[in-house]
Amino acid sequence: MIRINLLPHRELKRKARQQQFAVLAGLTVILGMLIIWGVHEMVLDKIDYQNGRNQYLKDEIAVLDRQIAEIRSIREKIQEMLARKGIVESLQGNRAKVVHMLDEVARRVPEGVYLKGFKQTNEHLRLAGYAQSNAWVSTLMRNLDASSWMESPLLIEIKAATANGIRLSEFDLNVRLTELPEEGSHTGGEEMTSKITAAAGQP
Repeated sequence: MIRINLLPHRELKRKARQQQFAVLAGLTVILGMLIIWGVHEMVLDKIDYQNGRNQYLKDEIAVLDRQIAEIRSIREKIQEMLARKGIVESLQGNRAKVVHMLDEVARRVPEGVYLKGFKQTNEHLRLAGYAQSNAWVSTLMRNLDASSWMESPLLIEIKAATANGIRLSEFDLNVRLTELPEEGSHTGGEEMTSKITAAAGQP
């Protein structure tokens, strides 16, 4: 009977399998490293892309911040200009009211009365002057009460006085304004005196 020794053949197969396993293991390691490297590079690309996006957004936000600051500055300038415009218009309107009030007072002063001054405080106008008699003071108060600009005249004081050797009644009264001119004091003044004395007649 012929015997065949199979040990070398089996040893060769075992070594071949070991080599195949080593090759497969090496390929697996290499493939794993390639996958890890690819994922790493992809993550780095994603990070670089996101960093670029973040920087772009930061730049755009900085531009918007500058534009917002410019808009805010422009709005503040517009508000300042509107405030100045309102002040100018208010002053112009008040000046017209003061002139109208002076004219109204001059027209309401009767013939036997002349004023030496007046003062406006808020909605009240205080008049001081001389009258030929107490009756003329009463006439003045009725005239003021009949004006659409004034109401509720109140006599504060009336007393006897002498001017240029003529006996007169010196008075001080208060009247409420229904149309308010610019607040301030007016005591004399060439334009005011000429208007009022022309209407009243100075003794």
